[in-house]
Amino acid sequence: MNSMVDVLVIGGGVAGMEAAGQLARSGYSVILAEKEPLTGGHLKNWYHLFPDRRDGNEVGEYLDNLVKNKNIEIRNNTCITGITGRKGKFTATASDGQVVEAEAVIVATGFDLFDSRRKEEYGYGIYPNVITSADLEKMFRNGSVKLADGGVPARIGFIHCVGSRDEKVGNLYCSKLCCITAVKQAMEVHEKISGVKTFCFYMDMRMGGAYYEEIYREAQEKYGVSFIRGKVSEVSQGYNGRLVIKAEDTLAGRPLRMELDMVVLMAGMEMSDAGEILAGKSSLRRGENRFFSTADNHTASNRSNLKGVFYAGTCTAPMNITESISHARAAVTEVVSYLREKKQRDE
Repeated sequence: MNSMVDVLVIGGGVAGMEAAGQLARSGYSVILAEKEPLTGGHLKNWYHLFPDRRDGNEVGEYLDNLVKNKNIEIRNNTCITGITGRKGKFTATASDGQVVEAEAVIVATGFDLFDSRRKEEYGYGIYPNVITSADLEKMFRNGSVKLADGGVPARIGFIHCVGSRDEKVGNLYCSKLCCITAVKQAMEVHEKISGVKTFCFYMDMRMGGAYYEEIYREAQEKYGVSFIRGKVSEVSQGYNGRLVIKAEDTLAGRPLRMELDMVVLMAGMEMSDAGEILAGKSSLRRGENRFFSTADNHTASNRSNLKGVFYAGTCTAPMNITESISHARAAVTEVVSYLREKKQRDE
């Protein structure tokens, strides 16, 4: 099936939905292609958002309403596998044979969470009470935090930077959101489990966002979350069935061994599989971090190396939801300007 529209938006997560909705409001015809059965991306899995602990469903409802527009055709289960053409006319092909022609393209393929099984020393997929931050969010949504046997954990450890700042897995960059997510989740655990003890194992606390530092202080002063600066070397299971963490407390300058009931791995961000596929079958450039590379980090962070193809959201680098929405709106500004200039040239 061939279709011709003003703009093709590839990816129906936060950035893609925001971009599609704002373009449609401006009167442009849009096809929003999403590889999953539903739009919404990772937002569907988040319980409360930082820094204000807002219900993630509220932002999801905003985006759902935004894309309910007659100018938008949403195509779920549609993975765009390649882009060809040049400015003014692009042809995109999908894995199921669909073909879309568009005057401009916004790539919003987002991110995937690092597969924590690649860090075998942490025991994810081996020990049932080693879980990821995404797994814990699901528990929050379901209303309770439980161990694999149904019991309630009394001691929970959070390991930061899993799959980020790690030369062994090839990800040297900071995923930007692991620290604040760990702090938020530790606080939420205290609200759900009376008397629980929580421990955050970090390399460096990177709380670079509005009100992030205030949340960090609140976690310590109000909730009693313990922060231990040190690299965890191993998670194993002791003879009593509890998890055992071995780490180096770099502030105290000594090795550390601690028994825990649950360990939460703060999985970092990586280029999404959808982005990998698209990059492999197009001439879009990628940076050293393997995300898409923008034309200029300062003055053209929405532009690709192909005139008429633009970026929105975490396909270019780790971002939080607020930043993804802002980046998508900036992409819309770029697209509108591009289409207006094209129209003037064609007249």
